[in-house]
Parts: sequence; C-alpha cells; structure tokens
Amino acid sequence: MRKVLALTLLSVLAACSAGEEAPKGRGIDCATGGSEKFVPECFVEDSQVGERRFLTVRNKNGAFRRFEMVNDGRGVVAADGADEAVAKWSAEGVLEVAVGKDRYRFPARMKSDAPQP
Repeated sequence: MRKVLALTLLSVLAACSAGEEAPKGRGIDCATGGSEKFVPECFVEDSQVGERRFLTVRNKNGAFRRFEMVNDGRGVVAADGADEAVAKWSAEGVLEVAVGKDRYRFPARMKSDAPQP
C-alpha cells in the first residue's frame, strides 16, 4: 500500500512540474501564424548587448522572434532569421511589426524627426 501511495504521489508531482511555464515579460497584442485577429498572447523582454538594444517576443507556444531597436524612424528590424521585419506606425502611436505570417503591436513613441506614416 505504501508503495502505491508513494508512486501516486511521485506521478502527481511529476505532472505538476511538467506543466509549461508562462512566458515572462510585458504583454503585447499579436496575430501569429497568419491570424487576422490580434490577441494579448505575446510577451516582450528587453535586453542590451553593448550599445545594441533588443526585444525578444515570445508567444505561448514557445516560439519567439528577436528584434533590434533602431533610431532611424523604423523602430525595430529583425535581428535573426531570414524574414525581414516590416514596421509601420499607427495614428494611435502603436508600432505594428510584421515578420513572415506573424504581426506584433508594440506601444511606442515615434521620434519627432522620423518619417511620418
């Protein structure tokens, strides 16, 4: 009986530890995999390497994209991968970035000398 109880307890603990951990960072809206609808299911973390600043965006399924922040009015560019990031500013002050079939909305502030949309 003790062996059965111990095995049951171990299997319950293993199931708890096997659960997926939620991504860390600030929540942002995203539309991934070609979805038309934006949902608040992505998380962004800031990092810096030397003078370069990066944003890593993760979604709940574990996929991620990394962007480099730039000061030329574009906002961000793709830091990794073969797909190019296309960024556009909305009238509401949101930077919408598309890479492949994924789109992300970053709350941001446009530089006063940046090209206007």
